[in-house]
Amino acid sequence: MSRLEYVTGRMLLADTGPAPESGAAFYRAAGWSDEQIEGYRTRYGMFGKAVRPMPPEFTRLSDGDGIEIDGDAWRIIVGTGHSPEHVCLLRERDDLFISGDQLLPRISSNISVWPTEPQSDPLKDWLDSLEALKGRIPENALVLPSHGEPFRGAHARLEALLRGHDVALRRLERTLAEPKRAVDVFPSLFGRAVGEGVLGMATGEAIAHLNYLEAQGRIGAIATRTAWTGGPESKLENPHERACSRRA
Repeated sequence: MSRLEYVTGRMLLADTGPAPESGAAFYRAAGWSDEQIEGYRTRYGMFGKAVRPMPPEFTRLSDGDGIEIDGDAWRIIVGTGHSPEHVCLLRERDDLFISGDQLLPRISSNISVWPTEPQSDPLKDWLDSLEALKGRIPENALVLPSHGEPFRGAHARLEALLRGHDVALRRLERTLAEPKRAVDVFPSLFGRAVGEGVLGMATGEAIAHLNYLEAQGRIGAIATRTAWTGGPESKLENPHERACSRRA
């Protein structure tokens, strides 16, 4: 596996609780209720307790490496954004592409910001990876995703994902003329109700889009980086809250 995936796995398995206060502050800033924060504290560490331990050593796979599996030559293609160093595999004799979560046929990969790195910009990483994939896999490749059925037409799907996110980002930007927290932009991004079961992923994805727009200079951040509230600073009752708004 890739080095960053191995290290990330070890880190996640080590998070067995209790929940850090910085994590609670992150979700409170995003607009979670006290009850939702308490749910976060209760669930924290369950992943590390439920998953088998990682092996003490591993063989590293790096972007561009060639490996042999059952007599076939495969090329390692690494994507980023959904996870830090996502390994995809291209079988060179017939262009069979195991895309995992990096390229999916019907849905977009979850691209989230988490409390461990609240100012990260994984959406840029993912969009850059999609652009790079267009030059690294053939259009007629048979894609084997981790969700959904195998499909062909990789380049058309990559273009659709890039185009769809551009539309979503423009729509989100238009909604930020008034102050908004991360939870307030759910309707703009998802167009449907967000249930408690996916609240964490939805919040992470909302903040990923907000961080991307901020890094692009298309929206602004107000005061501390501990809350998203949207809108010009003059409109905020609490100047110590963070906001996203259109830049003047």
